[in-house]
Amino acid sequence: MARKNKENKNMALSAVLREEGDSSEDDYRRKRDKNNQAVKRSRVKSRMRTQQTLQRVNQLKTENDMLEEKIKLLSKELGFLKELFMAQAGTSQIELPKSVDLKTLLSDTTSDILDNDLSKPQSSS
Repeated sequence: MARKNKENKNMALSAVLREEGDSSEDDYRRKRDKNNQAVKRSRVKSRMRTQQTLQRVNQLKTENDMLEEKIKLLSKELGFLKELFMAQAGTSQIELPKSVDLKTLLSDTTSDILDNDLSKPQSSS
């Protein structure tokens, strides 16, 4: 009879150990699945951020190209207006006051024009 009790105890102990092993294996599997889902979400977010950054870069490149074209156009216009003014100033009888330096007035860069132009709200065309 003592032998049967010992066998029963061993069987019960092995059943308990098997259940604990299954339980820890289930816990491990749940943790792995949870981690795998978190990794997937992180990778999706990373891809989205990368895509948004690329879109923003392309948008800024396009805007930069447009602004460079605008600079070229305004520079040509400024050059034309300077020539026109010089031609007009050369033929007119108007004397400028000595305190006004004509070269300083005419040597303005396009940055002043661009600053004024860019500060104005642009209308959609």
